[in-house]
Amino acid sequence: MPITPKDASARARDIANAAPIVPVLVVEDVAHAKPLAEALVAGDLPALEVTLRTPAALDVIRAMAEVPGGMVGAGTLLTPADVKAAKEAGATFGVSPGATDILLDACEAEGLPLLPGAASASEAMALLERGYDMLKFFPAEAAGGAKFIGSLASPLPQISFCPTGGVNPQNAADYLSLANVVCAGGSWVAPSKLVKDGAWDQIEALAKEASLLPR
Repeated sequence: MPITPKDASARARDIANAAPIVPVLVVEDVAHAKPLAEALVAGDLPALEVTLRTPAALDVIRAMAEVPGGMVGAGTLLTPADVKAAKEAGATFGVSPGATDILLDACEAEGLPLLPGAASASEAMALLERGYDMLKFFPAEAAGGAKFIGSLASPLPQISFCPTGGVNPQNAADYLSLANVVCAGGSWVAPSKLVKDGAWDQIEALAKEASLLPR
């Protein structure tokens, strides 16, 4: 069922509010998908972004979508074909590094809430004009970091952000302390070595630590 930009952004905001950190996941082996999602959800990080960077990504989304309590999204959506495939695989939201009219049209037609990316005031204003007020800020550190995002709060108080790209345990608190940041995306809660080793208890512990970050 199609979704309006306003409703899409409201749903994205609900997802962003679920926890201070959204794990950004690159999963090579579908066998790791379900236990990884279970560990992250048990660690109180229910919103999961699976990046479409591996051949297994869509199957990973399918497997993670079966985990109770999880909200699985597809990252790096670039084309209408990406949107359709992600929705069919069971993604409940999408994430993109930027935004184009074609991509926004596709997400709205498919009824897939999108966290569209912006890295400037003009990009953020264009998305707000369309009806989106919950945005991804990418690449966060390279584009100006917490200082830049914080400077947008006064002229654009309607807009909230989920910064991603260079966010880590050392600087996450700088972002989360900002009034216009709802959550942040990060990959450190599921490092590839721990995933490959099946160290689910360690991943759950990292997730729990991240879930307790103040915001």
